[in-house]
Amino acid sequence: MPELPEVEGVVRALAPIAIGRTIQNVTVSDTVIKSKQLGKEAVIKGITTEDFIVDMAGMTIGNVTRRSKYIYFHLMKDGNTCLLVSHLGMTGAWFTVDSVDDITEMKFRNHVHVVFTLEGGGLLVYSDIRRFGELRLLGCEADHPPLLKMAPEPFATGARKHFLEFAAMPKYARKPIKEVIMDGHVLSGCGNIYATEAIYKMKIHPERTTERISLKRKNELFDVIVAILQESIDAGGSSISDYRNINGEAGTMQDRLKMYGRKFCPACGSATESMKIASRTSVYCPTCQK
Repeated sequence: MPELPEVEGVVRALAPIAIGRTIQNVTVSDTVIKSKQLGKEAVIKGITTEDFIVDMAGMTIGNVTRRSKYIYFHLMKDGNTCLLVSHLGMTGAWFTVDSVDDITEMKFRNHVHVVFTLEGGGLLVYSDIRRFGELRLLGCEADHPPLLKMAPEPFATGARKHFLEFAAMPKYARKPIKEVIMDGHVLSGCGNIYATEAIYKMKIHPERTTERISLKRKNELFDVIVAILQESIDAGGSSISDYRNINGEAGTMQDRLKMYGRKFCPACGSATESMKIASRTSVYCPTCQK
């Protein structure tokens, strides 16, 4: 699943192309339409496909920003403001092309689900192989309360204080530290990849409970997480599995990862082991991480 750095890369690439453009019309795949007819919520959430198509036509994109792992399209129409919230799920991707045929990777071209035709030419395309991502049209962020419960951005003033206070709460203190730093209520944007890297760098076992880590070490861990997230942003994110930046561009952070996906520890040479924590596979070094 794309994490904060990957979503940041998408936003930085989309913004200069999309800002100021007006959506002329919208088409939705038969797959999504049929899913909605069956009462399921594939890709387009909280609204019928018919209403989504009508409401999005004529919208002007005023800005494109990121909040945690979400992309926010700030929209304007008839003097009113709206918010299109996009989550990439496991395999979502955005493309800015003249034609769907210009999407080079077949797996994305075959799973195009929403196409926004822009006035003046060009398409803004959302593709999603497994359809776990979402597009949610809101009047404002408060219309979807879970968005308001996200932790502050890790780079923001107050994020460290929030992290330390939440980590000390009984509901988190007795959980494995790996699970806690992947919880978006505690820390925004850090998923399995960067949580794995951070606790490896800190030589902390992923199953160690949060209450068994000193305040000093928690402070150091927070600094390490922020540094790794920034390093990944600078590297264009980690292009693992089906993540791509817009138009299929890949990042390079995957080449810098020390533990995620590794068979052997680069520090001591021990074979890595894995366990399930919060339904995610946690790879770790049994020798270095205690």
